[in-house]
Formats: sequence, C-alpha cells, structure tokens
Amino acid sequence: MRDLVELPALGKDGRLYHDNCVDAVEALIPNPFASCHAADLLELPNGDLLCCWFAGSDEGNADISIVLSRLNAVESQWTVPKIVSDDPTRSEQNPSLFLAPGGEIWLMYTAQTARTPETPENFNLQYTAEIRCKKSTDNGYTWGPTTAMFTREGSFCRQKIQVLSSGRWIFGNWICFPDNTRNGSDVTVFQLSDDQGKIWRTVEMPQSGGRVHANVVEVAPGKLMCLLRSRFADAIYRSESADNGETWSIPVRTPLRNNNSSISAIPLTNGGVGLIYNDVSFNCDVSRTVWPKQRCPVTIAISRDGGLTWPWRRVVEPGEGFVGPWNDVNNRRYEYPVMLQSADGNIHCAYSWGTRRQIKYVTVNESWITGQELCKGAEGDESMPCDR
Repeated sequence: MRDLVELPALGKDGRLYHDNCVDAVEALIPNPFASCHAADLLELPNGDLLCCWFAGSDEGNADISIVLSRLNAVESQWTVPKIVSDDPTRSEQNPSLFLAPGGEIWLMYTAQTARTPETPENFNLQYTAEIRCKKSTDNGYTWGPTTAMFTREGSFCRQKIQVLSSGRWIFGNWICFPDNTRNGSDVTVFQLSDDQGKIWRTVEMPQSGGRVHANVVEVAPGKLMCLLRSRFADAIYRSESADNGETWSIPVRTPLRNNNSSISAIPLTNGGVGLIYNDVSFNCDVSRTVWPKQRCPVTIAISRDGGLTWPWRRVVEPGEGFVGPWNDVNNRRYEYPVMLQSADGNIHCAYSWGTRRQIKYVTVNESWITGQELCKGAEGDESMPCDR
C-alpha cells in the first residue's frame, strides 16, 4: 500500500476545527467526567457562547451535576467545564439556559432522588424530580443560590423558557409518574408567566401521554406550534396554540421520525423553523413504550411553513456510518442535540457524542443545510432561497 499522509483527528481539548470534508466548524468540548449528556447552548450579548450539560459517573447517580463551559468570543477553544449545581444527594439533570430581558441568566434543571443498589431496574426515578433554578448576573461566571421553582413531584424539563411577542414567558415541562409504563404515561404541561417569572401557572396539553419535550416556536403573533418527542419511538408529534399557549390542540404525528430521544426546534431569523433530531424510528404501536439503543444519525431540518413540511434536511453527524435495520446498531450514540441561531445568523449545535463520552459542538450556516444560497428579493428580503 502507498504511504499516505494521516490527517489529524478532531482533538478532545475543545479547540475549534474546520472540517474541510463537510465545511463545518467543530469541537469536542473537554469532559473530565465518565459520562456527559443533555447539552444546551446560549449566546451572550458580548458574543460569548455558554454550553451546559449534566455530568458524573452515570445518569441517575448522586454525583451527577450540572456543568458549564464557555467559548469566549475572541477565543477558539472551549474551556474545561466547571460544576455549577450544588446538591450532592440528588441527580441533577437536563439543564437549560435562559437570558432574561434584564440580562440575568437563568439556569433551569431537574433534581431527582439518586439511584441506589435497591432501586428497581425498570424505574429511573424521574417521578421524584423537581425543577430548580440558579441565576447569574455576571454572564455565567458566578451563580446565586438554588431555588426550587416547580415542586410538583415528577416535574421535568429540557427546553428553554421562551419569551413570546406578547411579553408572556412560556416554559415547556412534563410530568413523570411512578408506574410501570417506562415513562409512557408522561404528560406535557406548560408554565406560563405574565410578570417575567414572578408568578407562574400551569396548563396541560390534552391527550399528550407519552409526548414530551415540547419545543415551542411562535410562528405568528400569539400563534404557537410545538414539536414533541415520542416515548413510543415512532415519530415527532406536533401541537398548536392560537392563544399564546392558554390552550393546545391534541398532538398529531408528523412525517419526521423519532427514536424516543430529545429534539430541538427554534425559530429562524428569516421566518423559518430549524430542527435537529435523530432521523430514525422503531415502532408504530403507540400503546407500547420503546427505548431503542440506536441514536444516530443527527440530522438538521428546515421548514418554511411553520413546521408542517421539512423539505430541507442534512446529516450533521453520521456516527460510524453504519446504515440498515440490522447494521445501524454498530454506531455509537449521538443524541440529545440542541441548536441556536446566533446574532450573525450562524446555526450552532451541540449533542452527546460517542455514547456520552463528550459533548460535540458544530456550527454551520443555513445554506449549508439547504444547499441553496439566500437571494435578495426586490425589497431586500433575504429569506427566499434560489438555486444557483
């Protein structure tokens, strides 16, 4: 065989790397812990990016804590993460970062009873959780005391607090129960606040059992749609609200596949909707909860009709590249993706990489996903795609 020059592998030190093969910027954020999962991203007004996730020995254990890493706006390397939560007796999970209108950062996360050797294998103890909050007034360098925000037993969260055009805050949650459905009975609820988080009230999505992780997107003033994960590993579901989240339609199945893993949907600055998810499914029977091991590939999709159709899709993470119903089990897990669009229009993603060994960060632009350049219309509108 000929002598070949070996290209350097993507380092695990958080340094940004341009992948010439796919024309994307990538990094593996440092992870000194045995396991890491459920990342979230936030852009700060000064251009810094924050990434948080939960880390420790394994999900559900008492040493699982929320950690935070930073990508300074003028640097090209993510920092080693620091632990920011503070309960050594509970498993602290599923963090999200919210930048309040006044500049305060809210870190929302769950805290559940930790597993013990006596915990039954078929219970994950999410039904013991409450949702907690820590706040920072210095761009996430230090954090104030922990507050229990939503104490109804079984309260769980994943997505950010959203601010609607009316000024209302909406926070998608779900409630877990101590039964034998393996979380198939979880129901979606929304926390609503009309005074910037001082007082909250709860509304429930009808017939939402097993449809969770509500990703809320305002597609027109007062008109919301949300996309949901399915505990049945069949498809992503969609629900609508025409009254700022007061009432919701019964969730319906979309053509998008879901493997009972988290998804992330965001509004795009040009009026579209972006989605990142595992494009794979394993079941059609909605009476059966399914937890497949397969969580690969990671795909980004774009809709321009409020989430009804998704004609643009591109794989951002192929894993080891195995495909086929009997072969895809050979991929490691690449899961729980999150996305945001920064002030410059770029799309930033993060997800659990290599069966929760590290958090991978990727940034692309919208034309990378659509394969189209954005054209200026007669009025200077750059939202119309065209082929070149």
